[in-house]
Formats: sequence, structure tokens, C-alpha cells
Amino acid sequence: MSTNDLTRFKSCHSSSGSGDRVEVAVALPHAIHVRDSKNTDGALLTLSPTAWADFVPYAATQS
Repeated sequence: MSTNDLTRFKSCHSSSGSGDRVEVAVALPHAIHVRDSKNTDGALLTLSPTAWADFVPYAATQS
């Protein structure tokens, strides 16, 4: 399956009003794909589910 075929979800906690958002696509059990919603042809960050689980609490505390 190509990453283009995945269903993506936009973060509801991204900067409100600025349009700065990330999109997340889940391809369990192997990977979580993250990209900039304004630059969908740009870089794609791919994390293991374990790395994603470690990253989310950290990101939630950053301003």
C-alpha cells in the first residue's frame, strides 16, 4: 500500500487560525506517517508505533 492510499487525520490541536497542521496516517501494525498538511508533497516522517507513543506525550507539552 502506498502512503497516498492511507486515510489521514488532521490534528485538532495544531495552531488555531494559522492553518499550521500536521496530518497523521496510521498503517498498523508497522508505521505512523506524519506530514505537513500545507505541503503534502514534502517530507514524510515515519515512526514505529512505539516511537509515536513516546513522541505524542512529549509534543503535547511543547508550546
